[in-house]
Amino acid sequence: MSWEIRNQKLQKVNELRKIGINPYPYRFDKACSSAQIRERFSHLNPSEALENEKISTAGRVMTIRLHGKSCFFTLKDFDGKIQAYIRQDSVGESAYEFFKKYVDAGDIVGIKGFPFRSKTGELTIFAEEFQLLCKALRPLPEKWHGLRDKEMAYRQRYVDMIANEDTIERFKIRYRAIAFIRQFLMERGFIEVETPILNFIPGGGTARPFVTRLEALDCDVYLRIAPELHLKRYIVGGFEKVFEIGKNFRNEGISYKHSPEFTSIEIYQAYADYKDMMELTEQMISQLVLHLFGTYKLTYQGIEIDFTPPWKRIRMHEFIKEKLGIDILEDSEEKIFQYLKDRGIEPELKTKSKMIEKLWDLVEDQVVQPTFLMDHPVEISPLAKRHRDDPRLTERFEPIICGMELGNAFSELNDPQEQLERFLVQAKLLEAGDKEAHRMDLDFIRSLEYGMPPTGGLGIGIDRLTMLLTNAPSIRDVIPFPLVSQNLDEAFDNGERSAES
Repeated sequence: MSWEIRNQKLQKVNELRKIGINPYPYRFDKACSSAQIRERFSHLNPSEALENEKISTAGRVMTIRLHGKSCFFTLKDFDGKIQAYIRQDSVGESAYEFFKKYVDAGDIVGIKGFPFRSKTGELTIFAEEFQLLCKALRPLPEKWHGLRDKEMAYRQRYVDMIANEDTIERFKIRYRAIAFIRQFLMERGFIEVETPILNFIPGGGTARPFVTRLEALDCDVYLRIAPELHLKRYIVGGFEKVFEIGKNFRNEGISYKHSPEFTSIEIYQAYADYKDMMELTEQMISQLVLHLFGTYKLTYQGIEIDFTPPWKRIRMHEFIKEKLGIDILEDSEEKIFQYLKDRGIEPELKTKSKMIEKLWDLVEDQVVQPTFLMDHPVEISPLAKRHRDDPRLTERFEPIICGMELGNAFSELNDPQEQLERFLVQAKLLEAGDKEAHRMDLDFIRSLEYGMPPTGGLGIGIDRLTMLLTNAPSIRDVIPFPLVSQNLDEAFDNGERSAES
């Protein structure tokens, strides 16, 4: 950023205050958005004006084109852009000179006037009055390219949203998707509930937690890695259909599809199993795609994805055996380990669960179209009910699209004695150094001893789903303010000191 430009803008702010004009006034009566203006007056022909139709709107000035005693400028609001026109003989010489001197690209202004269509066919607002609503101190990015530095775009997302239409559109789709999912579930009798973010025991998933300090009780607590165990407590207590949309935190790696802070929706339904949750997932996501785009098909990174139900179903052990020749149910741990070692892959811990996860990593990207990966081994599913036809497996599925796991679902384990045994296995893994192993939660065991009905549970990652919906290559593109190093604060301070000196 040019500190000289910033200082010039600061000087304008000081000049405005000296002449008794507040560069940051309190309100403006914005009666119409740019979309409403386009909708109401799309019928206008070139050179046609409606001087009796009065419009009041506001937005950020994106471009200014001065032509002597008249000026075209572009306003941007949440709905898009609209052209405006101001002329000296309409607003008066002093007001027009004020506009030329004090209004710059990046400032926020309100205008009142009437609509017309220019000779070139552009719908335009003829400004009869204007008001400076916010004097920006920093210049906008180069207008044709916006923020070309991705790291800068992540750090200064507010600038990215100003400069890049695609960024705003991604987040509009994200929040429209969340709203649709919420409505979809509520129409089916689900109730939105809340669970704690701070946990004494991090549970509901296998992940490394964030640790923080609770001074009031003089103890460590953990940021939630998943709301699952508390949502199942709701089911124990008598709720039958619940969901929660919220943040989870996992102190793990950052990649194009992993963020330590992410948003999920978790859904639990009493008297249901994983087949019911499979049907719900299929209907919810396919109808979401249809709602947003009017079709079941969309393109992600050059690949056409067809969400039309029913989705394909594959079993984990069968798929791995087909692709790699390894039978994770029958082959010995030694054989599996040797297979991985021959390919330069060594899990941190030589446990069967870690080795199965590494094998799946080798084949996951071969699943492209919407697919349910089903019936995971017990070793990697500590909260899922054993499969009714094969006790080596669990009734679990993951929706996989374009090589990305979008979620996780079970016929929930509601046998308190077996759940305790599973937790004890996880405790041994934790002692052996597996920092992602599930912690022992005796209060959850106690809740199960009061009785939890047969239950189907489902979790969906909102961020990964939004990646697919918006054709975003990185999870950081769909998180409004992603986790990035904050070294620019120091750069700001150094620059400011330099400018002042």
